[in-house]
Amino acid sequence: MLSIAEVLSQELGQKLQYVENVIALLDEGNTIPFIARYRKELHGAMDDTTLRNLETRLGYQRNLQARREEVLRSVENQGKLTEEFTKAVETAQTLAEVEDLYRPYKPKRRTRATVARERGLEPLAQELMKQENTDPRKLAEAYVNPELGVETVDDALTGASDIVAEIISDDAAIRKSLRQVMARKAVLTSTATDPETDSVYRNYYDFSSPVSRLADHQILALNRGEKEGFLKLHVTLPGAEGMVVIRRQMALPGKCLTPFMEAAATDAYDRLIAPSAERELRSDLTERAGEGAIANFALNLKPLLLQRPVKGSVTMGLDPGYRNGCKVAVVDATGRVLDTAVVYPTFSQRKKEEAQQMLLAMIRKHGVRHIAIGNGTASRETEEMAAEMLRSAPGVSYMIVNEAGASVYSASPLAAEEFPDYDVNLRSAVSIARRLQDPLAELVKIDPQAIGVGQYQHDCPQKRLSEALEGVVEDCVNAVGVDVNTASPSLLRQVAGLTAATAKNIVLYREENGPFTGRKQILNVPKLGPKAFQQCAGFLRVPESKELLDNTGVHPESYEAARKLLALLGAKSGEQLADLPQKAESYGWEKAATECGVGVPTLRDIAAELAKPGRDPRDELPAPILRRDVLGMADLKPGMVLQGTVRNVIDFGVFVDIGVHQDGLVHISQVSSRRVKHPSQVVQVGDVVKVMVLEVDEKRKRISLTMKNLPKEE
Repeated sequence: MLSIAEVLSQELGQKLQYVENVIALLDEGNTIPFIARYRKELHGAMDDTTLRNLETRLGYQRNLQARREEVLRSVENQGKLTEEFTKAVETAQTLAEVEDLYRPYKPKRRTRATVARERGLEPLAQELMKQENTDPRKLAEAYVNPELGVETVDDALTGASDIVAEIISDDAAIRKSLRQVMARKAVLTSTATDPETDSVYRNYYDFSSPVSRLADHQILALNRGEKEGFLKLHVTLPGAEGMVVIRRQMALPGKCLTPFMEAAATDAYDRLIAPSAERELRSDLTERAGEGAIANFALNLKPLLLQRPVKGSVTMGLDPGYRNGCKVAVVDATGRVLDTAVVYPTFSQRKKEEAQQMLLAMIRKHGVRHIAIGNGTASRETEEMAAEMLRSAPGVSYMIVNEAGASVYSASPLAAEEFPDYDVNLRSAVSIARRLQDPLAELVKIDPQAIGVGQYQHDCPQKRLSEALEGVVEDCVNAVGVDVNTASPSLLRQVAGLTAATAKNIVLYREENGPFTGRKQILNVPKLGPKAFQQCAGFLRVPESKELLDNTGVHPESYEAARKLLALLGAKSGEQLADLPQKAESYGWEKAATECGVGVPTLRDIAAELAKPGRDPRDELPAPILRRDVLGMADLKPGMVLQGTVRNVIDFGVFVDIGVHQDGLVHISQVSSRRVKHPSQVVQVGDVVKVMVLEVDEKRKRISLTMKNLPKEE
């Protein structure tokens, strides 16, 4: 029997030693970001996604092993444990296989077979399963017993058939083979409960597909349509192929099934196996689709969080609205609120002009450079008002910001604590402004599920979705690094090794004692011990420190190695530091690593950090599109080429913001000239792309775009 590490090594295609090292590191309480960044020699430089997958699969394998042991104990307590059964359980690869093996021994509610056994018909069933040529009715005569409720020969045969059907249904080998056949051959059909009623599920009113070809988004859409009462779903199981599996398994060598066994097998399939198989198949499809949707959400969330920030400028946030007006907040370059207001540009022309004058006054007073406009209700009208106003404000630009989750944040206890003196709506405007300045620092305050870059996320297992998305947030925060002297508690709590309590303690400590002046000082924070410091230190930046290394991603445990590298290559500052990786390359990485006492991967990271101390990796990403004018759907014409920002990547395509308030869809068939399995192979959220308009449907508010065969620039 393979060890868990050996199983994971084969499953993930990683060296056994690396897998064993990661398991040991996890068991010692190390975090994924810390392992990914600072223990590369031990795991062969796996990325954080691979490490999290390994952690998830480790949990599954350990649960599987625990269940194996529970099943073996239960069967042993029943006095039915055999070497053959033990071997089968120990080699079972999935929980489903273990449960199939346990099925015959599992305590059951009273069934027809239970009643038949109570009537003494088990020996008759066993005799008939030998499939001799003996007449079943003659065998059954000996089991007629009115006192036990067996009045006739037919009663005896019926009871024996019930027992045989249950034995067939409980056979693990049969269930395993049937599961494989059904995965390949079953067909899912969907019909409308009321064909005359229109709904978003109309594409599925008369739908049929082999389950093997169903896309994840189709499965989740069908499930939701069924739940909401618009669709009726049915799985057509491969009955003929299923019966072949049963016959092959139950027939004794050199014999065909007797008519009695044939009838019992048919009853087992129709009454016991098919209904549970359909439920299991639907459950497996939903689980698969849920995992796919979770993976897609995580895939989109990462680039959204890591969007390039628009730093160093005073920013105005506009939270559009009709009845309650447009909420306005101006924040300085650090996100501190300078001014707030409410204007009513949608009430009338006079109110619109008043709003523009008030906003222009605020822009001039505070030196606003950028305006962030939320993309919710009344966004279109607010954008038009702002674009018109900016004709009188040269040098000021605007950007539409995805405001998903802003209202959730503004009504949260966290927002109330951060802005106790502001109205809920004004908090939302502040959040929108800060999203443009630093998307990561602001979005970490919001439940990732509320950010809205997935598909059917509400139909996924919420606990699993939450775990996956929190992992993405943690990885993003630690990849960028956090300024320990300016970060909010929300941002700090995402740093490896820190909790909500220790994050608050860091903020309280700096409020009471002033800014941190070195990484070692972090050890003075209450309840932040050596283990937590080990995990978090490399991800916390201290720009105010006299020690250059404190403002880099170099871990304190590697400071000595960093100093040795600097001395070895004669680098001190400025250009000498910028050229450090090239100098190390010329010197020889292996040789330098040996002399510095660390592994090559660690030394490469040290050199990269020293070359750009205090760097933000997001600054190397494409800048977001800032606009000064506005387009409407009426302005769009087929063949028009535009620049846009990818807002969402899902199974069937890509939604792109092209500046007309309504995102356009690039269907997966239009994403690339080559065939792709998923749009994420070509683009990701936040990418700036060129698209061409294919079709505009103003009535249905749909814009079809393509990224293929774009005209060449002259």
